Amino acid sequence: MELFYNQYGDSGPPFILLHGLLGAHGNWHTLSRTAFQNVARVYAVDQRNHGRSPHADAMDYPTLAADLHRFIDQNDLAPAAVLGHSMGGKTAMQTALEYTDRVDRLIVVDMAPKAYPPHHTDLLDALARIDPEAYESRDAIDEALAEDVPSWPIRQFLLKNLDYDGDTYSWRMNLDAIRAHYDDITAALPTGATFEGPALFVRGGASDYVADEDMDGIRARFPNARLVTIDGAGHWVHADAPDALAETVTDFLTDTGS
Repeated sequence: MELFYNQYGDSGPPFILLHGLLGAHGNWHTLSRTAFQNVARVYAVDQRNHGRSPHADAMDYPTLAADLHRFIDQNDLAPAAVLGHSMGGKTAMQTALEYTDRVDRLIVVDMAPKAYPPHHTDLLDALARIDPEAYESRDAIDEALAEDVPSWPIRQFLLKNLDYDGDTYSWRMNLDAIRAHYDDITAALPTGATFEGPALFVRGGASDYVADEDMDGIRARFPNARLVTIDGAGHWVHADAPDALAETVTDFLTDTGS
């Protein structure tokens, strides 16, 4: 499993970015280009079954962490700073807990290590009802998807998963594997293991993904974790408040006292 990635910059310490469910490395393009590459050598990665990375039947956090561990070793990046949003945040956490020596510092954006209710079932079902090969344009697929997903911004995010070979459209992500393993994606991370390195948890002030009471479970696994709340941002912190997130993350990366 060789993960696809895009690199930004060629100097500084390694910094790996992981997207969330149904996302891809391009979710981090603007921040990588404008902020992160000024303080680090950035690797924005597609996780398995997403973006341009290979498809496979297996998909749970031990497997995703093993993918990242292999990526770090293949590219001689250890130890690396790792940032993950949402599902990517759990992959980053699992990697830090399981492969402690591969992670220098951890950044988790709007995610806790707890189990979550199935927020995305309706979206996954809506995507499964669309056969992109049956449509001749992206607009036609958007119109069909709008019957189940009325939110234009959500549809635009989902439609980034469309691939076009010059003749037909297809879904770039492995929708079958994602749906089959959705319970694994929403599951809690194991207890018992700890990561003693610096850890930053960033939540959106308008998001309900990370509650104050979640800090007990976070600090049980990450004793040196600290929490930053970005007011007004929802779950997509990097889209809602990119400047605030960029400042928070770069300060953490460059703080030698962390």
